[in-house]
Amino acid sequence: MAITAPSLLLLIPAYNEEGRIAPVLQAYAEHFIRHYPGKFQLVVVLNGCRDNTIGVVRAAEQRYLCISHLNFPAPIGKGGALIEGLKLAPLADLIGYVDADGATPPEAFLELVEACRHGVADCVIASRWVEGSQINVAQTTDRRRASRLFHAFVEGFFWMGIQDTQCGAKVMRRAAVEGVQRQLRLADLAFDVNLLYSLRCAGFSIREMPTVWTDQSGSKVAFNFRTSLNMLLSLVRLRLLYSPIYPWLRPLRPLEAWIYRSLNAPPPLTQEQAQVVEPPPLNRPSELQ
Repeated sequence: MAITAPSLLLLIPAYNEEGRIAPVLQAYAEHFIRHYPGKFQLVVVLNGCRDNTIGVVRAAEQRYLCISHLNFPAPIGKGGALIEGLKLAPLADLIGYVDADGATPPEAFLELVEACRHGVADCVIASRWVEGSQINVAQTTDRRRASRLFHAFVEGFFWMGIQDTQCGAKVMRRAAVEGVQRQLRLADLAFDVNLLYSLRCAGFSIREMPTVWTDQSGSKVAFNFRTSLNMLLSLVRLRLLYSPIYPWLRPLRPLEAWIYRSLNAPPPLTQEQAQVVEPPPLNRPSELQ
């Protein structure tokens, strides 16, 4: 009897991506329809979009039955979008996500899927900083410096030994996702650190793999002082979440919320908000196509 490939759910968080998401959706849908033997569903999680991203996604849904979307009209941050998307984990055996800009091509993402499918690790992540990676268009010097500085802070706080926590291409087994959902609390760009550290603390294995990656113009992330401070505060908060003193810091929560509002950053989720709830319905039947 032939062994059926595990079903795959791919999440793409999107914020004002009408100008570049259409070819990404087409490339991923066509590549996985042709080359992945299991059931495949691609869900775009729209996060406070003010442009016509939803119209572009709906047009793609008419062409490919494997594409659907979740729409959150209010901004919830990239991390918030992924937290909501990961609540769909019961729909598939493997769950992954990629950025909407197409920096990671579908061929490279499929390699992560195959590694996770064949038991390399509970979570397989793309890395731009390990030997064998192919960088077609590199980040600007300022973005590379900001990336390495952030990596230094991550290592200083969490000692995970992961070279590239922020590359937006990751695949996990369903059990791993469901095992850490209650710990996913950071709604901003530090979400990836929250995810990886939660997996590590829960005993799930993580493997970095070299990837093919192309820096894309039009990034929604500006590495300025405000963004850098926000990400640093998020790392401090995550470190405290795993500290025995965190329950004693409850009186400071209003100050924490005020700081995030002042930085125009999506506020971190409370423990109540992070509880696993019934997943929101897709805009088509929930069975994987």
